[in-house]
Amino acid sequence: MKLDLMVIAAHPDDAELACSGTIMSHIAKGKKVGIVDLTRGELGTRGTAESRKNEAIEASKIMGISVRENLAFADGFFQNDKKHQLELVKVIRKYQPDIVLANTLEDRHPDHARAAQLAYDACFYSGLKKIETKVKDEVQEHWRPNRIFHYIQSNYIKPDFVVDITEFWDKKVEAVKAFKTQFHTGEGESGENQTFISTPTFMRFLESRAREYGQHVGVEFAEGFKTAKPLAVNDLYHFI
Repeated sequence: MKLDLMVIAAHPDDAELACSGTIMSHIAKGKKVGIVDLTRGELGTRGTAESRKNEAIEASKIMGISVRENLAFADGFFQNDKKHQLELVKVIRKYQPDIVLANTLEDRHPDHARAAQLAYDACFYSGLKKIETKVKDEVQEHWRPNRIFHYIQSNYIKPDFVVDITEFWDKKVEAVKAFKTQFHTGEGESGENQTFISTPTFMRFLESRAREYGQHVGVEFAEGFKTAKPLAVNDLYHFI
């Protein structure tokens, strides 16, 4: 299956938190979108690898994506090295996305920056003919996505562009809250094992961030992205 848009995420729930509105807006335009989670999130204070797997399945249904894979890299300890790069190259070549969305290049969680650089490097190496990868003994064709964009997560970063997600805000919240072990759902949770993302305050932060990015472009809610390279246009009316 060829994807139009592929999201690479360090952990299950990164995509939901940072770019699920963008995912759903493109699905609404008829694009095929998939998610590749690098780890199972097994180091998380709350929940387990199995519970997060089930939550990711539920969130995927809410968003309506075409496919979701988990590469089961070691949470917290995966590296941007040849072994991990080649595993990700195989997935990029398998789905041949035109655009890749990946973690931000700097963030509160060290896995995010490492995943961002891993995704960027794998996208480049995926386009090199002399790097051979096989799936079920069949040599894959080389493939390089046209663009890679980095979705903004916890740290405040001035975006290079934002995507209007106003129409999809409620569904984004629903997709995030599918991760019941990770986020505040308003169901009488105790303070035990409370984390940075499990409090009501974090959900308010998520809304405030989306409102702030939206305010800059005159919409109610938006998601922000960074680019490693300038965006090229041949018509200034593209921005109107």
